[in-house]
Amino acid sequence: MKAIYILWLRELKRYSRSKAQIATSLGQPLLYLLVLGYGLSPIFRRSGEGSYLQFMAPGVITLTVLSLSMFSGASLLWDRQFGVLRETLVAPVPRIYIMIGRTFGSASTALLQGLLVGVVCVLAGFRPLSLQSLPLALVFLVLIAVVFTAIGTAIGSTLKDMQTFQMVTNLLVAPLFFLSGALFPLDDVPAALKFAAALDPLSYGVDGFRGALIGEAHFGMKLCFAVLSVLGIVMLSAGAWRFAKMEA
Repeated sequence: MKAIYILWLRELKRYSRSKAQIATSLGQPLLYLLVLGYGLSPIFRRSGEGSYLQFMAPGVITLTVLSLSMFSGASLLWDRQFGVLRETLVAPVPRIYIMIGRTFGSASTALLQGLLVGVVCVLAGFRPLSLQSLPLALVFLVLIAVVFTAIGTAIGSTLKDMQTFQMVTNLLVAPLFFLSGALFPLDDVPAALKFAAALDPLSYGVDGFRGALIGEAHFGMKLCFAVLSVLGIVMLSAGAWRFAKMEA
């Protein structure tokens, strides 16, 4: 357990020292928030759906968590390239502990960045349903971070080239985000798009997180929590299996 704590702490320290990463990772969410949030708000309001900023802010926060979680595998590749991973793997601790520590550390950094974007959303005019809903919303955000950090770790453990990793993650992040219902309601979309959204694991994260914050959930919060919990166990197991087979 001490190894898990040390690796978790190391990932947090790495994040806190990377001021450039903190600043640049705010760029895309702010673009969506300010341009789409304010630009499409009049159209959304005229259609009788209320404030578009209120609807899309939870999706923007989850985009931040998704992006940082998936790209957590990049640090694994960097550590392998510079020999840091080899030093970690020869430590007298099971590899599963190393994987869990790195995963939880990266998930924590993604969660912190998501909370930072959440503060920006509040400053821009977003208002949660109530303060009592925030702990439940945080639970969903944690589940999103763990699930997609485990996926990023599994991908990083499988690939050996940084460029290939970036291509694969970029290929995954955009469809995951745009099919999740983060930017549009899923109630009245075509059946094919609704089916694709049901297959997208991020859909349940966005839906549960939005349901906790503003009381609107397409799939239902119980289903979202169940799907994310099962996915978390499956992805952590898959990530641990790939990490155990990885060569430094």
